[in-house]
Amino acid sequence: MAIDPGFLEELRARTPLTSVIGRRVKLARSGRNWKGCCPFHGEKTPSFYVYDDHFHCFGCGAHGDVISFVMQMEGKAFPEAVEELASAAGMEVPVQTQAARQVMDHARTLEDVLAAAQKIWSAALWRPEGRAGLDYLLGRGLTRQTITAFGLGWASEGRGDLVKALAPEGITPEKMAEAGLMRVDEDGKPKGELFWGRVTFPIRDRRGRLVSFGGRILGDGQPKYLNGPETPLFSKRRLLFGLDRARAAVRAPRPRGVEAPALVVVEGYMDVIALHQAGFAGAVAPLGTALTAEQLEVLWQVSPLPILCFDGDGAGRRAAIKAAETALPLLKAGHSLRLCLLPEGEDPDSMVRGRGEQAVAELFANAQPLTDVLFDLLTSGMSAPGPEERAALRTRLTETAALIPDRALAAEYRSTLLDRFFSKFRGGKGGKGQFGGRSGGAGAGGWSSGMSAGQGFAGTAPVMVDQARERQRLMLRLLLHVPTLMQEVEEALCRLDLPADLAPLREMLLDLSAEGRLPQTGGALRARLETMGGEDALRLVQLVEGTLPRPDEFTESDDPAQTVAARTQWWHFYGLLHREQFIREVARDIAGFAENGGDSSQWQRLQARMDIMDQLRRGGVDDADI
Repeated sequence: MAIDPGFLEELRARTPLTSVIGRRVKLARSGRNWKGCCPFHGEKTPSFYVYDDHFHCFGCGAHGDVISFVMQMEGKAFPEAVEELASAAGMEVPVQTQAARQVMDHARTLEDVLAAAQKIWSAALWRPEGRAGLDYLLGRGLTRQTITAFGLGWASEGRGDLVKALAPEGITPEKMAEAGLMRVDEDGKPKGELFWGRVTFPIRDRRGRLVSFGGRILGDGQPKYLNGPETPLFSKRRLLFGLDRARAAVRAPRPRGVEAPALVVVEGYMDVIALHQAGFAGAVAPLGTALTAEQLEVLWQVSPLPILCFDGDGAGRRAAIKAAETALPLLKAGHSLRLCLLPEGEDPDSMVRGRGEQAVAELFANAQPLTDVLFDLLTSGMSAPGPEERAALRTRLTETAALIPDRALAAEYRSTLLDRFFSKFRGGKGGKGQFGGRSGGAGAGGWSSGMSAGQGFAGTAPVMVDQARERQRLMLRLLLHVPTLMQEVEEALCRLDLPADLAPLREMLLDLSAEGRLPQTGGALRARLETMGGEDALRLVQLVEGTLPRPDEFTESDDPAQTVAARTQWWHFYGLLHREQFIREVARDIAGFAENGGDSSQWQRLQARMDIMDQLRRGGVDDADI
């Protein structure tokens, strides 16, 4: 039974070998790999090693990938093993017909076409016709050995030269077009060679098989770099230039104490080649597009903490933001990124040639964790933001962390980002213990957000601006009386678009919560606010309450029924204000609970929100119900 190689490649990529083998063999970490006692022969000392994409026993010689492991372990035939793994991965094995087998044979012939073109172009580089290309590569600092190792070549200026050269081998223009070597017209017919007058770069998949080419024009022509089109062999969004070499270098056995080279993503072909020549054997590059989710998954299969390297200009910062946006929904424990921005006007190639290997090594060694880079990018240009800007920034930081589906990891990111926020924008001379250094009230430049003493709220009820404002006021009032709700509503609270006079109270509550100093009862909270904020805090309490209650009027009870009622009211108001957002959040949490489980209290809280969501969907909730 012949199965499409592309499907098998996808199946292997989506089936972690360690998880499959780990169900049968007790594995332990051994450097970057895993080891255990071989399941195929009796042994007491582990000699069975599991790598990124294969296993090997140094005792009995057993060797293979995830498919062959299932075959050997369970005695299954190849199709049965594939079917079992595909079912576990949520994939459907393609039906194998005569047409499918012809497609596979056809793909093999496309490899032959590419190999024939590579032979012609690599030879042409060393002949007089390729002198311009060779001079360019040597002028960029590449050695002849490096040029040969990477198979670089020269596509001559003649636009029909490759067609003529391949014709004696029975390779037609139609076959060349299918292999990505020729352009096609609207009817799909070949209309001209794709690569001419360019230095050529063979593009290989992660197993080292030739799948396409890239080309670099000399002079001022456009586009400067050109990649082959999508073909049955070549998918830009899945491949990385240099991955076959980087993967081998990162996964290669090495003496104890010797670290593997860092897996580093740079911008282009020449950066990759220059870094490899300088000893940075883990360098790879996307193929003319922004880093994709598929490419990130491939990177994590090689290394749990790859480095993304970007130019230090505006385009580089935008690329870093785009990469972070792509990565966040894919992050999970043990899989993250580090990022580094190059000095202005530099790229890895120029740094190697101008500053030397040591400068590049230090740059990679000092690559920042993703959380630090995210914070720097999100706060770029901010020096002394006002209360409204700080509130908006907090919302952005919280929403950014919420993009991570792993709830525990998302919480860690949120905590780290907010720690940076408080350190940078709330850390006055008094430090965190002084409520962000703002204990002096409005006259000391505190968090009063435009509320001056002349405004005066004493003896007056709050102005009812609109229905949304009243709901927001009541939500804050609930938190004043039952502050234990903060822990479960904090993220939603950050998303509220509060008016300027209500926003400062949210800031105070969030600050106290983040610093671990939020009291557990309403009375204690009112006293803490008064101590920290003086008259300004009392004005805020009065604004939210409608009057200024006596301390003994604040709830001191920890009655669970009271907490449940306050929780229901709070989420009712939130659902009325942000219906679609609320429904999405509850649906997400339902899926998370189904996948990861939780305790009974978590289920009860989720159940309460589910009831509110159902009522909202039926249109049966309004303010009169609360």
